[in-house]
Amino acid sequence: MTGVGGERRDRDPDGRPRNARPRDGLGRPLPRGAVGVPRAPEGVVRSVSETIEQAQELLDSGRPFHAHEVFEDAWKSARDRGSDDAELWKSLAQLAVGLTHRLRGRPEGADRLLRRGAQGLRPFAADPPHGLDVVGLIAWAALPDTTDPPRLR
Repeated sequence: MTGVGGERRDRDPDGRPRNARPRDGLGRPLPRGAVGVPRAPEGVVRSVSETIEQAQELLDSGRPFHAHEVFEDAWKSARDRGSDDAELWKSLAQLAVGLTHRLRGRPEGADRLLRRGAQGLRPFAADPPHGLDVVGLIAWAALPDTTDPPRLR
């Protein structure tokens, strides 16, 4: 299948559209042939510990967009299993992409996503799962203009 300008669209082995262009540390597409940062592979089912550890490493290295992709995999996997954790992972993905927007200089989008992510985390605050610092994450999301990565645990 072709995209805009007659260019062939990138597809994964199952035929789903995937943008294979390299990306910078904030997830912005770079020109084809450019050298980007390594991406977290999509569609990977990780353990809870692997998800949290890998996402924290990505956040700490200034790659929140890539951490968002790790959380998104956990969210989709939990959603497909009907797990109660789906909203947790979705909310963490929103926090990571909110930080991405903040680092890209897009404060309105950042604030909207950070609020949405914090709101989704609120039901988990009384009994935080997986050793996550849910209360701390909600407080972090409310910090104005922060570009420091959050601590997940």
